[in-house]
Amino acid sequence: MDLRIIARRRLPAPVFHYLDGGADDEVTLRRNTAAFDDYELLPTQLSDASDIDLSTTLFGQPIDWPVMLSPTGASKLFHGDGEVGVARIAEKFGTIYSLSTLGTTTIEDVAAASEGPKLFQLYMFKDRGLSEELIRRSKEAGYVALCLTVDTPVAGNRERDFVYGFSATPRSRLRQVASFLRHPLWLKRALIDKDLEMVNLTRSETLSASLPSDIRTYIDAELDRSLTWRDVEWIAERWQGPLVIKGVQIVDDCRKAADAGATAVMLSNHGGRQLESAPAPVDCVSAVADALHDRLEIICDGGIRRGNHVVKAIAAGAKACSIGRGYLFGLAAGGGRGVEHALTLLKAETERTMALCGCNSLAKLSRSYVRNLR
Repeated sequence: MDLRIIARRRLPAPVFHYLDGGADDEVTLRRNTAAFDDYELLPTQLSDASDIDLSTTLFGQPIDWPVMLSPTGASKLFHGDGEVGVARIAEKFGTIYSLSTLGTTTIEDVAAASEGPKLFQLYMFKDRGLSEELIRRSKEAGYVALCLTVDTPVAGNRERDFVYGFSATPRSRLRQVASFLRHPLWLKRALIDKDLEMVNLTRSETLSASLPSDIRTYIDAELDRSLTWRDVEWIAERWQGPLVIKGVQIVDDCRKAADAGATAVMLSNHGGRQLESAPAPVDCVSAVADALHDRLEIICDGGIRRGNHVVKAIAAGAKACSIGRGYLFGLAAGGGRGVEHALTLLKAETERTMALCGCNSLAKLSRSYVRNLR
């Protein structure tokens, strides 16, 4: 969270609050992290904590510890190192990097920059030709998994974007201009280097002749509200590999995901940016694990700020955790080096928590190590 303080100083206010904010009164945003306080860890003593093994597998890939980097849009908004810088750090830490459809680096350029395992996150557009192109390009570039985000039929009511000027209103526009002028290097990247383009759309073969100049208006109009589980089947048929559904929270939806061909779910409320009063992801883990642990890999996505949060989620039944702001604060604070620092802290905390719990292997971490106080 110290990295968050530095990030706030280094970003124009509209960009920082776009990163930091949530929907409506931000109850869900806060609850995502606060919910971990409702879980106690139950240590066993004299259990030989001399060597802690955090390794596991996810999407058929061996990873060094159970934390992957969640797909987040437009990483170059926060630092010029962008997606490539983050992917290289993920490889260094032996974990999975996720690229968003709305990234500022192409599928192919991220693949070329890092040999580590990568996931591509897909938004389904009304233009199925575009979705099919993105799936094909991800497969050809060697991505190990595909992730469909399903909790965005419409954008959440992110009021900070209006107050601070990311979505400018007449009242916020003056404040917005003043804030950007205080960050000339950011302005250079945006206006001169043209570094903030959503290149997987703007350079799409499918859209090259028809894409309007206002890409955000296009995205808002093209996100498909009619999405159903039949569309998941359509994706699974074309992908033919590990398929993750991101944004589900209840057991019934997770069961439908498995029935439609998914192999994993990200229990997520989009970082508190979509439906206000949605449950915290960690509170969803146990019920889904009890019902579907033998059919789906379960990823807890949201609110993780400490290593003990990781241990609690895994003990509750998750296969892995996923972080977004947890690494983006580091990216904004110091580029790739900031991401490395954030992951160094989180991994050390996770290993230390395992040692203090008396559990020397992730494979041994079970419900017996955690108690829900509510």
